Amino acid sequence: MTVLRLPLGLALAFLVPGWAVGREPAKGPAGTSLKRQIDAIADRPAFAAAFWGIEVRSLRSGKLLYARNAEKSLKPASTLKLVTTAAALDAFGPQEQITTTLETAGRLDALGRVLGDLYLVGRGDPNLSGRFSEGRIIAAFEKLAQGLEAAGVKRIEGRLIGHEGLFQGERRGEDWAWEDLVWWYGAEVSALSFNDNSVDLKVTAGERVGDPVLVERNPVSAYYSVVSSASSGPAGSEDTLTLTKAPGSNVIRLAGSYPLGKPAWENSVAVEDPARYATTVLAELLEARGIRVTGGLATSSEPLPPGLRALAAHAGPPMAEMIKAVNKPSQNLHAEMLLRLLGARVKGAGTPAAGLQAVGDFLGRLGVKADAWALQDGSGLSRSDLLSPHEMVNLLVAMDRHPHGKVFRESLPIAGVDGTLKNRMKGTPAAGRVQAKTGSIRHVNALAGYVTPRSGEPLVFSMVVNHHTSGGREALAAIDAVCYVLAGK
Repeated sequence: MTVLRLPLGLALAFLVPGWAVGREPAKGPAGTSLKRQIDAIADRPAFAAAFWGIEVRSLRSGKLLYARNAEKSLKPASTLKLVTTAAALDAFGPQEQITTTLETAGRLDALGRVLGDLYLVGRGDPNLSGRFSEGRIIAAFEKLAQGLEAAGVKRIEGRLIGHEGLFQGERRGEDWAWEDLVWWYGAEVSALSFNDNSVDLKVTAGERVGDPVLVERNPVSAYYSVVSSASSGPAGSEDTLTLTKAPGSNVIRLAGSYPLGKPAWENSVAVEDPARYATTVLAELLEARGIRVTGGLATSSEPLPPGLRALAAHAGPPMAEMIKAVNKPSQNLHAEMLLRLLGARVKGAGTPAAGLQAVGDFLGRLGVKADAWALQDGSGLSRSDLLSPHEMVNLLVAMDRHPHGKVFRESLPIAGVDGTLKNRMKGTPAAGRVQAKTGSIRHVNALAGYVTPRSGEPLVFSMVVNHHTSGGREALAAIDAVCYVLAGK
């Protein structure tokens, strides 16, 4: 039983020549060494027991400006998504789209009946959601239903089968923490994924003290249920709202008290068996539109039967937009799906192991020496992932010169503007000048990307702090302070 307090909140044919890395740190403004400024931040008492890894280079000359434990392997948290998205962009290109289809081998008779099973074939599109449809999370399924209607389908005389056979292996990453698995960021991975394999909940207090809380859920589906005993507490009282979901269950239980007048609590809870979830929601939509499925629902990972033809199709966004949807909000499920798509495309197997092999090959072609790295997943949620700031900088340098380098950089959050950096560095020299990927798990914070200082000489950096015990706020403040120094050069 999981009981949680609600959280607050192309391959390349080139290497990069001529990159001699200098050994002496550059001098900063007014003769003050950059080393002295950054050391003063990393050596704060709050980090006495922590371990920093930092590297900063000039993007034009390759000159090393600062290094601290840069070749040590550290937990990267979500900065690992830079590796996965770079490899995916290289393999697929920025324009490729993934298509989800409704297919059958059965005859469509003159009465509008499909005489056989209908397959909902998932091919790894992470965006069967409202992300690119103004928040309407069933938009892709509505398009598929419209396709059936246009084909004259009125009834399925067979089963609706959700097919997820493109991906095999573990649905979650190695060494993911059990408490992550309840929430959207720890959702199961499937080639047929809908609404990030989560349900969206919104809780507000009732009209009076003691009234039941108001629970809104999206999508509304019989696939899961919300059982609430939570009540409304006095204005200003303690929020004791809790959420409980047993492993393997799709029953979500709410209890405790939620104060009158407090802004709504909103979050997304992961559901079990994503393919069946997607298939159920589609079947409910078809039924509401007058298309009945008579044979019930099923899921399958077996090879698709011969003779299938598509009756309806939905094309997802291009890869350029897909990697934005990974890097800007730091979407774990999408990163894990890209890893498996890489495995399927490059190695012929949609498994995490094959995906990691494809990533390794990609890094090798870039000249990134990842021999000392240990990658377990594609998102950085694993507590066993290890990589070095030095080689992360090498990756970022290579991607700056990649044919799709502009697309890659545009996928990154911008300080003070959007993504996971939207509320950081506002009103500082770094605002709008830092494009970087954040990373955060317990006792780990990281940031890696690019900065354009006032001097105009672009820089590339990676910084990671591991084993800090003073809380994430202190670590984020220190990382942001380093960015202020870099942006002010």
